[in-house]
Amino acid sequence: MASETGRIEAFSDGVFSIAATLLVLDLKPPPEALPFWRGLAAQWPGFLSFLLSFLFIGIMWINHHRLFSHIRRADEVLMAVNLLLLLGVVWVPYPTSLMTQSVGTARMRDAALLYNGSYVVIALLFNLLLSTCASRQLVDRSYLGVKNIAKRYAVGPTLYLVCLVVTWWSVPASLALNGAMALYFLLSPDTSLRVHRTDGG
Repeated sequence: MASETGRIEAFSDGVFSIAATLLVLDLKPPPEALPFWRGLAAQWPGFLSFLLSFLFIGIMWINHHRLFSHIRRADEVLMAVNLLLLLGVVWVPYPTSLMTQSVGTARMRDAALLYNGSYVVIALLFNLLLSTCASRQLVDRSYLGVKNIAKRYAVGPTLYLVCLVVTWWSVPASLALNGAMALYFLLSPDTSLRVHRTDGG
């Protein structure tokens, strides 16, 4: 299994780490026209979007690691779908940057729409990776909870779509909802990922 998927995991880990690191590059100093702390506080949507994006990438990496710990072989379809997911991951710093730059401007709602819309697409791509592994029988026999996992993460795109809709009403509310979902996926127990032996071992 390691020889089949090791290079995919190593490449994926590198992409996740680079994308997470790039997020901090777009955090800007407070404007000189305002007092330091007041100017810093005024940029809270940018800092919040940075934190949410970092959590989002981190959660995706955790789930990616969990999934690949049960993949027993790789094929061309898996590699292609995994690349699509990584494309979504490296995209994250761009809408995050736009959120940071749009703080206090009339473009903040548009930036938030792109930001939340990106989450919807990436959640769909993760579900595509999950379903590809299951449908092509690439997971090992201990991965009995794959259907339950698919059901759990299938709600992701719907929840992020709700965030996208909420953005039209309130950008802060959509960011707060994003934060709640990030904590849910990060902290909620993943009992469906427990290993069960079916061969008596």
